Amino acid sequence: MKKYLAVLALAGVFAACGGGSGSTKSGDSTAASSSSSAGDITANPDYIKGLALVQNNDCLTCHTISDPKVGPPYEKVAAKYAGVDTAVDYLAKKILSGGEGVWGATKMTPHPALPLDSAKQIVKYILLLKPAATK
Repeated sequence: MKKYLAVLALAGVFAACGGGSGSTKSGDSTAASSSSSAGDITANPDYIKGLALVQNNDCLTCHTISDPKVGPPYEKVAAKYAGVDTAVDYLAKKILSGGEGVWGATKMTPHPALPLDSAKQIVKYILLLKPAATK
């Protein structure tokens, strides 16, 4: 029962967050289907901490879990870097310094004020979101 309430609460938080473009609703259902297809990753401490950081920063302005937006969906990032030992450090540095060229011509905005530990926690969350076929 507690897990059900936690998932329901997270869904509510997803509904309340986002860029106000109306596209967060599809991200909400994607989040629920990704977490249910992945077993119960929502109980993972890296998921919980990372989700909170993603929601409290501007990540959802450009990214969703499974649908392309301005930046790549988290599932594609997770699939690309699955099993890469240096992924957490590499991607955390990309969050801080920005980047371009890996996912197309659109540049990722740098986030230099974000602490490195927070960036690493966000990456750990994202890496948990790889599609079922690559798990």
